[in-house]
Amino acid sequence: MGIPERREREKEHRKNTIIDAAEKVFFSQGIENPTATMDEVAEAAELSKGTIYLYFKNKRELYLAITERGLRTLLNLFQIAVKMHDRGLDKVNALGRAYYNFAKQYPDYYYAMSYFDPEADEQDMSCPIGETCHNLGEKALLILIDALKQGKEDGSIRPDLDPSKTALILWGQTSGIIQLVTLKGIHMLEAHNLFGFNSTEEIFEYFFELMQKFLIPASNGENLT
Repeated sequence: MGIPERREREKEHRKNTIIDAAEKVFFSQGIENPTATMDEVAEAAELSKGTIYLYFKNKRELYLAITERGLRTLLNLFQIAVKMHDRGLDKVNALGRAYYNFAKQYPDYYYAMSYFDPEADEQDMSCPIGETCHNLGEKALLILIDALKQGKEDGSIRPDLDPSKTALILWGQTSGIIQLVTLKGIHMLEAHNLFGFNSTEEIFEYFFELMQKFLIPASNGENLT
């Protein structure tokens, strides 16, 4: 390994060390907590604050670097999920379950990805990390869109659905039910037994059942109207 390659490897290692430290600080205090500081990140990374700023301009860029890690993890889970099925409908179902499992297995990444300030979007897109996050999010959505298109072609999904519009709705609905189950699921089970669910998993399974009935062709006699 030459000197330039070794320096680049050391630079990447230090960058990851900083992101690891930022995760430790931000996740322990809450990703939405504005009081977490670059000083704390520097201390956790055992580096000077000046060194931190050589890699990240501000705390927002560090937050986006964490979000990028989450998006890459989710994208990998999506790619694995669609490879396990042939029909478009089954792929869509698998993607929803992969998203739900991601939220359960990596809750800190999930909330990092969910906690976006709309007013900062334009600023985020002006930096390389923000643009990377945007592109990764689009890639994840494109996997869902492609699964819906395939489902229309193989007859497992209704032919009248627009894949892009349906993907957006499914993404929003799945995110909503994940937040409902994550934040209020136990309360709903204990204080509102009128719903008739016995577990948070049962809530999510019923959601998937409804979504599948909506997606399948009317000729199957199972879709909702």
